[in-house]
Amino acid sequence: MASSCMILRRGIATSCVCHGKRNFRKFLLYNKRGSRNFKMQQAKNPDSDIPIDKRGVRDIGYKIDDRFVIVPEMIPELIVPSLEGFTLKPYVSYKVEMFTEPQFTAQDLFDAVYSKKIKEDFTNNQLDEKGEPVNPNEYEKLTPQQAKDNASKTGCDIFDANKQL
Repeated sequence: MASSCMILRRGIATSCVCHGKRNFRKFLLYNKRGSRNFKMQQAKNPDSDIPIDKRGVRDIGYKIDDRFVIVPEMIPELIVPSLEGFTLKPYVSYKVEMFTEPQFTAQDLFDAVYSKKIKEDFTNNQLDEKGEPVNPNEYEKLTPQQAKDNASKTGCDIFDANKQL
């Protein structure tokens, strides 16, 4: 028996025309399981048609005919600093109070680099009549232009980190 309350409505269908059938050729299914070596071993099997996906992995050489030539410059190298004797912890506690550091000025730099040597030279009478040091260190021998050039060099703060000032 048919229902007497049948109301016809116009609706929007969100399914595809094929009613659930999908065209799997347009879905790229990359191989996500197993290591690259495992896949290469499976690819050597003549019955296998497993593609080897190389996304995110750079080659370390190139192929000529049937030979693979390894280029040492193409092998990635990780440069990790030595943390021997490093006492800081790798995190900051949430209990730390907020603090601000004052701006590092030219006066602070002068005090950190030159003031100790000037005081020692003054107390030991190592200054000449003009106030210049009798035995200047390598930083005191520089002209203003040489000091500016050294400060603007690339990596100048990296290579002299272990040198005592």
